[in-house]
Amino acid sequence: MNYRHAYHAGNHGDVLKHAVLAASIERLHEKPTPVFMLDTHAGIGTYDLSGVEAGKTEEWRQGIGPVLAARPPALSAYCTHVESFNRSGELTCYPGSPAIAAAMMRAGDRLVLSELHPDDAETLRHWAYDKSGVAVHQRDAYESIKAFLPPREGRGLVIVDPPYEVTDEYDRLAKAIVAGHRRWPGGRWMIWHPVKDRAPVWRLMDALMAGGVEKMLAAELLIRPADGVSLAGSGLILVNPPFGLENWLAEALPQLQAVLAPQHGSHALRWLGTS
Repeated sequence: MNYRHAYHAGNHGDVLKHAVLAASIERLHEKPTPVFMLDTHAGIGTYDLSGVEAGKTEEWRQGIGPVLAARPPALSAYCTHVESFNRSGELTCYPGSPAIAAAMMRAGDRLVLSELHPDDAETLRHWAYDKSGVAVHQRDAYESIKAFLPPREGRGLVIVDPPYEVTDEYDRLAKAIVAGHRRWPGGRWMIWHPVKDRAPVWRLMDALMAGGVEKMLAAELLIRPADGVSLAGSGLILVNPPFGLENWLAEALPQLQAVLAPQHGSHALRWLGTS
């Protein structure tokens, strides 16, 4: 198994990412026409918080644990999604982006899950085998952007959550997003990134704007001040965000900060390319 997701399952970055995903899908579903979703770095679907990997870090105790306990109003729907995977009332299962997207699908919607790691792709296939409209492909994330866009549905969302473990990840990401946006200008994108050293994130944003990507909303949640070395938090670049998502984020971000980092945290929300 690729343990990256398992070690960090349910942490503050996951909570931000998956709450925004659920809120985005809700808004896309305000129209009856089918929705296409592509998850480029899908992982395995769900994560056992009582397992060995999650138990080594227990990052969920500073993430989804306190969020479920506090249940911030703007995140009530997301909390309900997480609770639906934990019928016993005990938090042992954390749904990743494939699980949240699949649980919210309607008849006619379609979800494509791309996962390069062979063991994870096989686990994902077992998880998805009985889920209508869900397809799993073992392939490179950035190749999947080229292969599956534009979708026949015309409406939808691409979820991009790279590991950021290789030195050229930001460059590869920028090139793939720019090329994908050219193929599907009306597509909506949700791009997650960590916040350590801000310079790579700024370069990513600049590269996207230089490549002609417009209508980008940047959301950020920090648990501690960024020092350029340690993980301070994470952010999302939202391309063509669904109508109403900005207002939801304006409520959700301060509520998340109040729960996860009331003393040393911060949040930000801004449109890129505007003063």
